[in-house]
Amino acid sequence: MIEIAIGLIVGIIIIIALKFFIELPFKIIWNSIIGAAMLYLVNLTGIIMIKITFVHALIVGVFGVPGLIFLAIYLNFFK
Repeated sequence: MIEIAIGLIVGIIIIIALKFFIELPFKIIWNSIIGAAMLYLVNLTGIIMIKITFVHALIVGVFGVPGLIFLAIYLNFFK
């Protein structure tokens, strides 16, 4: 009886881990798409021009507006 319970628990843990590892790439891609859209909208204003690359889109997608502000400051004043 204990073997069945342990097997059930291990199976549930494996399913949760697989869900995490399958979901992670889609989340990264989705955040990058949102980040690229935000960069595109900022570039439309013409005030700040930030090149749209995967890395820049990922930074803005993951960190949001603070990431956009950091990226704008870094690329326009320090680089």
